[in-house]
Amino acid sequence: MSDYTILNLRVVDDAAPGFGFDAVMESRFATRPLGGSIVGLALETIKPGQRIPFAHRHREQEEAYVVLRGSGRVKIEDEIHDVRQWDVVRVGPGTTRNFEAGEEGLELLAFGAPVSVGDDSEILPGWWSD
Repeated sequence: MSDYTILNLRVVDDAAPGFGFDAVMESRFATRPLGGSIVGLALETIKPGQRIPFAHRHREQEEAYVVLRGSGRVKIEDEIHDVRQWDVVRVGPGTTRNFEAGEEGLELLAFGAPVSVGDDSEILPGWWSD
């Protein structure tokens, strides 16, 4: 028997308003709607000139982010890097990261482990400040 799911990421509920982040971004966490058990997947859209209001890191999982459109910057630990369409950023366990969008906004596809793995993440509000 076949085991698959086809899902349009744009129809996944935007979780950002529930956290009070809708002025800054959209977050569409697709792992559960896909029925994923091994891979985590999210579509993140950061509005032009905005920065995600928190950084985060994971104890065990690594994540990869694909820039689908737009440009911006990523801060990884103490380094800031420019990113643009089709760049891929891989971040290993224990490494803190955060993104900010340029003038066009920034749309990312994030791949990692599913939420069901447990509480592997640490959220760091205000980590990237000017």
